[in-house]
Amino acid sequence: MTFKNIPEAYKINTLVEQKTYLVNGEIKEWSGKMTEVYSTISSTENYQPTLLGSVPELTKTEALEALDAASNAYNNGQGEWPTMKVGDRIACMEKFAEQMKTKRATVVKYLMWEIGKNLADSQKEFDRTVDYIYDTIDDYKQLDRNSAKFQKHSGVYAHIRRGPIGVVLCLGPYNYPLNETFALLIPALIMGNTTVFKPAKLGVLLLSPLLEAFQNSFPKGVVNVLYGRGRVLATPIMETGKIDVLALIGHSSSANALQNSHPKANRLRSVLGLEAKNPGIVLPDANLDLAINECIAGTLSFNGQRCTALKILYVHESISEEFNRRFCEKVDALRFGNPWEESVQLTPLPEPNKPAYIQELIKDAQSKGANILNSKGGQLSENYSYPAVLYPVTKDMDVYKEEQFGPVIPIITFTDVQQVLDDMAESNYGQQVSVFGENADTLAPLFDVLVNLVCRVNLNSSCQRGPDVFPFTGRKDSAFSTLSVRDALRSFSIRTFVATKENEMNKTILKDLLESSKSNFISTEYLL
Repeated sequence: MTFKNIPEAYKINTLVEQKTYLVNGEIKEWSGKMTEVYSTISSTENYQPTLLGSVPELTKTEALEALDAASNAYNNGQGEWPTMKVGDRIACMEKFAEQMKTKRATVVKYLMWEIGKNLADSQKEFDRTVDYIYDTIDDYKQLDRNSAKFQKHSGVYAHIRRGPIGVVLCLGPYNYPLNETFALLIPALIMGNTTVFKPAKLGVLLLSPLLEAFQNSFPKGVVNVLYGRGRVLATPIMETGKIDVLALIGHSSSANALQNSHPKANRLRSVLGLEAKNPGIVLPDANLDLAINECIAGTLSFNGQRCTALKILYVHESISEEFNRRFCEKVDALRFGNPWEESVQLTPLPEPNKPAYIQELIKDAQSKGANILNSKGGQLSENYSYPAVLYPVTKDMDVYKEEQFGPVIPIITFTDVQQVLDDMAESNYGQQVSVFGENADTLAPLFDVLVNLVCRVNLNSSCQRGPDVFPFTGRKDSAFSTLSVRDALRSFSIRTFVATKENEMNKTILKDLLESSKSNFISTEYLL
């Protein structure tokens, strides 16, 4: 593919020199060191990465400046944002969403170039994120309606609502740099918290068009956006002890390091979406047409670069030969190309070192007895390693133990499903599982165990996050707290209330507060 063959709408005609960052309501100019941003997608006949632009490489000084801005905006709960009426916070969020929608084409283009996500999935990520904002607003309204009342028990009146926690450090992932980042940021903001937000290492330029929307929509200091290395920026922020909530989607090692750097861990709330090793279990009575299609989607959607991807397949020995043959045929039929090409399912890997890593997993497995079953498996190019189906896989192989987060698919056969359950119980992870079968007598006891090993059991369907109204969490090293539209509002807030003993004086005061609307907290207003 040459540059002239790229559709005009998706060409990189000008470099994005992102020389600004957002702190304390001001889009500040940066004159220091810049980090160049490359795409692994080539725009020339002879392969070479494409330069997309550059972003500031901010330092500890700017990080602490952003933290001070967020801390001052929260002001120990006395700031404009945490004390604002719910309806007014919602109006700010609606303003942001409307401005965000005007940047759809630009954000979608950079999703394709920066992380290699295909056109349809890039569009879906943007649209789903906008929908998530409006769904969050709707759910927050309902949460507020449910709280717009007084309760009385044992002679005490109580007005119970959910209030903000404080200052949130928000760190999103590169594979869903818009959607999953905003799944942290949006509920944290709307509940009245202030934020310091650092984009992921990849998918950073696509957020640049939204800086002005953040600036225009929220009071100063409520949203602060930093660019740079996590160790340089996030660690000193955590070391101050001024962060009340760590919101991170990434790897458990990063979460552990940041949590350990906080001087008062007992005061730190964590909202974490971490790695997973979700298995697919194909039972002997499974509908193979359905199971194979779902396993293709589960293992190779966005090249398997999803925490919810199926990362290991357990196939019953009695059907393994047919499953493996038909599965490999489907894998080899998948089309590789650039993200904007029609019907492309496999796209360049955004991490320059990922193809080599995938090759290492393949070689390790082969050295310990595994074979590549599909004819195209492991074929290497400058920015891709074609999906390799590995079989038989054993526990001593790296691909069994590690979350590969890329296009390599380990398969294990079993004769007794207890073997699979034992493996899952021993695993460090417990996010989801997919089960393929039709016999209710077999499935019933299996479900009763699986729900205690993972947090979502998918029947005859691949693992996934959505719909966003459903709980999204995990056990063990896979998550902490729950993310979904409703649960996230609770994860970023705390129950708080005003209480008073029942007597005439107190009833008079409460009546005056309600009728005069003098308090933003004490209110029985019904939000429409």
